[in-house]
Amino acid sequence: MKITPQLTDERLLQELGARLCAVRLARNLTQAALAEDAGVSKRTIERLESGAVAAQLTAFLRVCRVLGLIDALDAMIPQTVASPLAELKLQGKKRQRASRKRAPETASFVGVAEPQPRWTWRDKP
Repeated sequence: MKITPQLTDERLLQELGARLCAVRLARNLTQAALAEDAGVSKRTIERLESGAVAAQLTAFLRVCRVLGLIDALDAMIPQTVASPLAELKLQGKKRQRASRKRAPETASFVGVAEPQPRWTWRDKP
């Protein structure tokens, strides 16, 4: 099954679990052996493979590391690279926060009337 944005979270977790299971079986590892190598319990492996929501992300990462799938995470969430102009603007600092969306600036031209504020019911004509 192809992973698409239309999948529910539960279905996506089930698909990821099934893929982890397929990789584990292709490497001829038992759930117990994978759990021991990853430093997690066998029950955690069972939960990950079934798509149970209770599995922790750190357990998922440990299993991916043992199965040699960590490099695939880079393709899944690529590193963002700032443009040279953005880097100059930051002057070597690392961006800490997202900014608010600004209202579009209205240009004031000669001969063009300024936009009037919206009328509401409480305003008097």
